[in-house]
Parts: sequence; structure tokens; C-alpha cells
Amino acid sequence: QVRVVESGGGLVQAGGSLRLSCSASGTLIGAKTMAWYRQAPGKQRELVASITNSADANYADFVKGRFTVSRLYAKNTLYLQMNSLKPEDTGAYYCNAQFIVGPTGNYWGQGTQVTVSS
Repeated sequence: QVRVVESGGGLVQAGGSLRLSCSASGTLIGAKTMAWYRQAPGKQRELVASITNSADANYADFVKGRFTVSRLYAKNTLYLQMNSLKPEDTGAYYCNAQFIVGPTGNYWGQGTQVTVSS
């Protein structure tokens, strides 16, 4: 079965940077799409960025120009470079790996906390 683990979260000041990592292990099948979501306290989970197996990346408007998503396809590893962080970026960041063949379904990690202070 697929196991998804995120890392790289932490406490930073506004304007700082973090690099989040995610690894989806347990299968040799490449994920169709891997994505980062975030959830702030009292708010719904929202998509931050995604990238497909054809390297098509999409970003939420609130992170365009600040965040960059990338992946290592052979290892089902996902990254999110977060620059110019704002207090409103604070939240739990979750990695999602979607498989349409093999272990079909969506797999989630436990999340990593990002806190941006002002």
C-alpha cells in the first residue's frame, strides 16, 4: 500500500522561505498527480499546487510567483519551494498522491505544519 510522508515544515518569519518534501512509497507505479493542499485553523482544505506525470503544474492564485512545485517522477517525490511567506500561509500542509492505475486512489500524508509569524 502507498505511504505518504511530508516533511520540511516549521516556524518562519514573514518573507522567509521553506522547502517542503513529500515521499509516496510502497509502489513502483508512478502517481498520475501529486499535489500540496493546506488547511488553516477553522478553514477548509484548499489546493496549493499540483503537478502531473506530464509535468503540468498548476498553482492557486494566492501562491503564484512565490511557490514552486516540482517532483522526481521515478521516486514519487514531491517538493514545494515556498518563498516570500506571509502570515496567511500558516496552516497544515498535506501531500496527496493520486493513482489511476495500480494502487488506484488518493493517498494523503499526515501533514506538516507551517507557521509564518509577522
